[in-house]
Amino acid sequence: MLNSLAPSSGKLLISEPFMLDPNFKRSVILLTEHNEKGSVGFVLNQKSNFILSDLVEGFEGLEYQVYTGGPVAHDTLHFLHAMGDYLSDGVEVAPGIFWGGNFETLKILLTKNLIPEDKIKFFMGYAGWGTGQLENEIEHNSWLVSSTKASFVFSDSEKELWGKTVQDMGSKYSIMVNFPENPNLN
Repeated sequence: MLNSLAPSSGKLLISEPFMLDPNFKRSVILLTEHNEKGSVGFVLNQKSNFILSDLVEGFEGLEYQVYTGGPVAHDTLHFLHAMGDYLSDGVEVAPGIFWGGNFETLKILLTKNLIPEDKIKFFMGYAGWGTGQLENEIEHNSWLVSSTKASFVFSDSEKELWGKTVQDMGSKYSIMVNFPENPNLN
């Protein structure tokens, strides 16, 4: 195993540098749920071609970017936010980082411009793993597990996020940032 940190809610999954699966290539995922039944998370660095007003009625004029949260259930909308004091019913997955909440309250806060774009992130779909699947992938070095920071979760620089999270893990890992995406082209 490349690192000894165990997956849990609130941790980041960082894909290994040569992962070819387009759903997870150089991706950073926030785990929002991890238990004996499986795991759920959201890819933080894959922008979709949609903004919020494209997907939800009543949000006209709201140009919040929507991200592709993963390959599962693209017909669902999820959100992470740092507005726990204002948006009830969210699940705190890491200190100051919440998953979901009361959608009607969200609508009011957004239409009144009370949630800054750097405090909320929307996702179509999610990433999911069945019982033991994620642990198996970690054992096969497909993922690094890291602690999270709100600045990573709400970052809008998706192209740099993978490298920043790898470098944040320390010099032992930072060399990976320079690995080519396809070693055959090197």
